[in-house]
Amino acid sequence: MKTLATAALLAAAALTGLSTAASAAEKLTLQLKWVTQAQFAGYYVAAEKGFYKDAGLDMTIKAGGPDINPTQIIAAGGADVIVDWMPSALATREKGVALVNIAQFYQKSGMMLTCRKDAKINDPKDFKGNTLGVWFSGNEYPFLSWMSKLGYSTSGSGADVKVLKQGFNVDPLLQKQAACISTMTYNEYWQLIEAGMKPEELVVFKYQDQGVATLEDGLYTTDKQLSDPKTVEKLAKFVKASAKGWDYAAKNQAEAVDIVLAADTTGAQTKEHQTTMMQEVAKLIEGGAKGTGYLDPADFDRTVGILLSGASSPVISKKPDGAYTHAVFDAASKL
Repeated sequence: MKTLATAALLAAAALTGLSTAASAAEKLTLQLKWVTQAQFAGYYVAAEKGFYKDAGLDMTIKAGGPDINPTQIIAAGGADVIVDWMPSALATREKGVALVNIAQFYQKSGMMLTCRKDAKINDPKDFKGNTLGVWFSGNEYPFLSWMSKLGYSTSGSGADVKVLKQGFNVDPLLQKQAACISTMTYNEYWQLIEAGMKPEELVVFKYQDQGVATLEDGLYTTDKQLSDPKTVEKLAKFVKASAKGWDYAAKNQAEAVDIVLAADTTGAQTKEHQTTMMQEVAKLIEGGAKGTGYLDPADFDRTVGILLSGASSPVISKKPDGAYTHAVFDAASKL
């Protein structure tokens, strides 16, 4: 009887311990910038491989979409962290939503203008007089800075270039509604190829090569969250686990693609496209002077300089103060 009683007590204690461990998991919600795809593979891999769970986190990853603005989501309290491009985040910060970069997984820009070769655009100076497709909802800022650098006006009856508000597809180029459209190295360019266009029919201008690249997918939270030491500790666990997810995804791309496809509840993604995307995304996360996810202050300053360069209508009006912190990354490095 004693043996049974002891066993029962031990079992109860074990269950209590499991319950306590489960309840100790800290909830954290990440809002992505776009739909479930390999652009965000590191986060999905970290969730699937148990990296977040091992860090004591109860993670929720929210997919984005054309009607979802991450900055509005976090401002309304719908997420703890968001993935956003720095131009959008800094413009939002200047408008009163105190966003702060806590990690920068994308070290290079994947943004391009892709043009039809038959439009006879061989150099940026040839943009003048043409229609260019541009994404908005915060994605237009790097483009506007580039046009300003070229000295081209983008609005008014006598605009140097006509801006076509581009949907999140490649139809304007396929249907010859625009000479050039916005594309990413890991996504829309390959949609054009998959639609039947050949590389020799296209001319690409990478923002990275043109000296107008700004930082893209970074992690942002708010000043208010960072004022709480316990939240900083939780975010550090998240950044460390996410970095582990990104490193794993880059080294195990086929598995990462399968994980992304399994997470895609819409069934819209294809293995072929996601495989190409994962290959290209892996190139963008390479770097990080102090490890995966490190924001180099020089890259921040370069992005700010580009955004301030618009003589008539700069994206931001002054260099932001407190728009990034290494506190979370440094804390993550010590875990």
